[in-house]
Amino acid sequence: MPKHHGLGKLSGADAFCSLHHQRQRGDRFGRLFKLPPLFTPAPTLGAIGEQDGPMDGGKRANRTTSVDVAQVFFGQFVDHDVTLDVESSLAGVVADATEIGNARTPTLDLDCVYGQGPEASPFLFHGEGPFRGVKLLTGKDGTAADQGPNLAREDLQRTAHGTAIIGDPRNDENRIISQMQLAMIRFHNAVVDTLQPKYPGDDQRGELFEAARELTTWHYQWVIIHDFLPAMCGSAVVNDILGNGRQFYCASDSDPFIPVEFSVAAYRFGHSMIPQKIQIQKSKPALPLFGPDLGIGFKPLSALKAVVDWNELATTSTPRSVQKAEKLDSKMATILLALPFIAAPDEPSLATRNLLRGQGFLLPSGENVAEAMGRSATEIGKVSRAAKTLAGRAGVTLDSGTPLWLYLLLEAEKIGRETEPGHFDKGEGLGPTGARIVAETMLGLIELDHRSFLATNRSWHPAEGVGVMTLGDMLTFG
Repeated sequence: MPKHHGLGKLSGADAFCSLHHQRQRGDRFGRLFKLPPLFTPAPTLGAIGEQDGPMDGGKRANRTTSVDVAQVFFGQFVDHDVTLDVESSLAGVVADATEIGNARTPTLDLDCVYGQGPEASPFLFHGEGPFRGVKLLTGKDGTAADQGPNLAREDLQRTAHGTAIIGDPRNDENRIISQMQLAMIRFHNAVVDTLQPKYPGDDQRGELFEAARELTTWHYQWVIIHDFLPAMCGSAVVNDILGNGRQFYCASDSDPFIPVEFSVAAYRFGHSMIPQKIQIQKSKPALPLFGPDLGIGFKPLSALKAVVDWNELATTSTPRSVQKAEKLDSKMATILLALPFIAAPDEPSLATRNLLRGQGFLLPSGENVAEAMGRSATEIGKVSRAAKTLAGRAGVTLDSGTPLWLYLLLEAEKIGRETEPGHFDKGEGLGPTGARIVAETMLGLIELDHRSFLATNRSWHPAEGVGVMTLGDMLTFG
């Protein structure tokens, strides 16, 4: 059964959920804070997250002025690069998480694109010709069942049954993320073409692949640090961490891990920023996110109108009126609160699912996390009062505290992204607490990876590679 983004459990995380768990080397998940868990009655969470409730933003667009919509889906792509595969239900507990296979590495290394490399994942790579074991396969190298060549060349490689043959199956769950996966594959292949003259011999194919993978990954990491994180977290926070170090994401054994405060709460901010309709081609009508062209995942491309022109969704050198993301606030697109592909008795509201998941992972209240991060009582009180007001509109109360995910959305709405030191833009990105959790985790995952450019060559600059410095340039390179 297809597993849609944000709807499943983080496989293997349960064993690390206990406040008394002591992290060991190799643990995928951990905690930033040893704080008491918040308990909120499930009916209260359901009332807050239901369609037509206080989190329902309706169908009217309320866009940011600074965040391209491609950044939101890039955030989803990055999520699939660092977290384990998801399960299909909120229920169920992993009996022994130490036996869970390493589906994803907790590093920003593009294993969702490369799999385990040409030797262990040969089905992802050319099997013959001058680039065998070097270039990644796309649809133009082989078609799916009943898919013509014009469609296939704009799609991922697929089996005869239409299943995408990629490093992470979740990157085919909607058309935009599958097109982003294709763009990243094409980026690697274009980097191969650029480097190939330096490795002309057939016996140098292995060296060519490793050089191309490193350069592709380093550009990807640069884009995360200098484009994605400033957009979502604000330059003030990112620059402070780069200059003064991480305060909360600390791995004493230098072993990267995924904090549950990040994966279960803070990094789910993108759910608030997803538009209901997205225009993916110039001068063409916007398409429904869950309509037959964009939202029916895990299927071959069936119409050219579903091919994404990234110049429409990301800022590039091509002058376009780029579509912006929805504001980061306590509102979500109404369709996300009654997901059309969720059948009873499963919970159809993505907001309620997020709230229930946070409770299941024993997350502390947003107020306690903000206090632990040194935020002022005045700021915390402002966000907390907004949460109580929101809950009141649903006829319920949040007297014990605010669920962390909801707190961070309200913090973005009421405090805003610190775009520059001391300058906050409401609704444009994460507030101070959420931004610090996301930026420290992301930068920590890069710094603790011995293969990253921050760990290998801190003086490296994209000018030494292929010059790509932004998300838009990476998605359209070559």
